[in-house]
Amino acid sequence: MHILHVFLHVKPEYVEAFKAATVENARNSIQEAGIARFEVIQQADDPTRFVLVEFYRSQDARAQHRETAHFLSWRDTITDMLATPLTRTEYVIIFPDENAWL
Repeated sequence: MHILHVFLHVKPEYVEAFKAATVENARNSIQEAGIARFEVIQQADDPTRFVLVEFYRSQDARAQHRETAHFLSWRDTITDMLATPLTRTEYVIIFPDENAWL
């Protein structure tokens, strides 16, 4: 299991448009066989900050996701909405056993 957290800081005037575009991307993403889970979360004390929490069944699944039409559309749509460049951090599961997600 490959877990990715994507940290995004959005310009205040684009928060609602960003949410709409990102939820649409997430709805399509969870239809992909290689994605076990895909969450969009918004920071409680700063509504311009978001984290995408993505659970991939394999490294290949992550690469395949980045080639989908919905991802490419999302990426192009949100680029000018960002206050700062997005950052990513990769994680691995310690507990529960990664097979619990399969």
